[in-house]
Amino acid sequence: MQFRDLRKQYGALKPQMDEAISRVLEDCCFISGAQVGELESRLAKYVGAKHCLTCASGTDALRLALMAYGIGSGDAVFVPDFTFFATAEMPAALGATPVIVDVSEETFNIDTNELEKAIRHTERLGKLRPRAIITVDLFGQCADYKSIEEIAEKHNLLVIEDAAQSFGAKIGAKRACSFGDIAATSFFPSKPLGCYGDGGAVFTDDDEAAALIRSYAVHGKGNDKYNNERIGLNSRLDTVQAAILLIKLDAFEKQELDNVNSVAALYTEKLKNIVGTPVVSEEYYSSWAQYTIKLSDKNQRQLLHKSLKNIGIPTMIYYPKGLHRQGPFIGLSNYNSFPVADLLCDTVLSLPMHPYMTERDIEEVTEGIKRCLVYEERIFPDEHESQHLW
Repeated sequence: MQFRDLRKQYGALKPQMDEAISRVLEDCCFISGAQVGELESRLAKYVGAKHCLTCASGTDALRLALMAYGIGSGDAVFVPDFTFFATAEMPAALGATPVIVDVSEETFNIDTNELEKAIRHTERLGKLRPRAIITVDLFGQCADYKSIEEIAEKHNLLVIEDAAQSFGAKIGAKRACSFGDIAATSFFPSKPLGCYGDGGAVFTDDDEAAALIRSYAVHGKGNDKYNNERIGLNSRLDTVQAAILLIKLDAFEKQELDNVNSVAALYTEKLKNIVGTPVVSEEYYSSWAQYTIKLSDKNQRQLLHKSLKNIGIPTMIYYPKGLHRQGPFIGLSNYNSFPVADLLCDTVLSLPMHPYMTERDIEEVTEGIKRCLVYEERIFPDEHESQHLW
């Protein structure tokens, strides 16, 4: 079994995919081919944003979004603790200071009460200028944008949506990548919409920010590539990846997004009362980058991780260490503690998840979990009484 079965996806899309790639090879326009512009237009329309600007990776997308608003030295950027390193790495790389905030035990996304406290604390200290909030739509579910945008307005902060894991998700009718002032997503192969390499995109309705990002992404170019007006990056989505994403976007819109939601629903039905299953907030629609369960403690998580591996079922631990425990950020947030993030780092486990999973695949995973946990209870009956209810 594959954790995210890209082979099965390729098999389903092979004729269209091979034709799209062959067309790029025949045209020999590997950088900035027509497919890049077509993809940007389709993505912007799908998301509901005025501008889509593709780039070389999700990490670059986040960096370009920050650069467009001049985030740098002396600025405080508020980020959730339970996320991939790049969320805090990119503001730090530009000279800003990530201010780390604990997360919600239910949704895993940034805790807005803790966010308010962190902003007020930073304002009282007066050492940094509060500038922006980087939200993270973790595992496919959007953050609490109603509360976040109210907080941002009150404190005059930018909202930068880190939608690396949530392309296709919604709150009501509004899609991920359209929240806040600007949004960044990733097309890494394992993402809800992924290419066959690295890739990313920035979405915004801000004309000035969009123009700056176009420039920054190509060495700070002006009206042509040999007229450079600012220091930038070399960050372009190549034509092959754009062609691949156009084919995948068709499948994503037609069936894949619905399919992963069906897979998630079946997982939850079979695992409820066995482990802690994901909670999707009312009016929210997840794109299920991961299906992540919660176990009673670190030992149980490790036992299940190893036991499933032994029977050919891959699982992943996202994330074993919060940002406040990552080397460059240790001590940055010593005024605060992160009990929820610490707990999640010790107890969560992500199961195989993709649009091409069958009911038989799901049954194999869920039965493997049940067998492992029943065996554990028999070996350690006193230690694990009622441990399967989070």
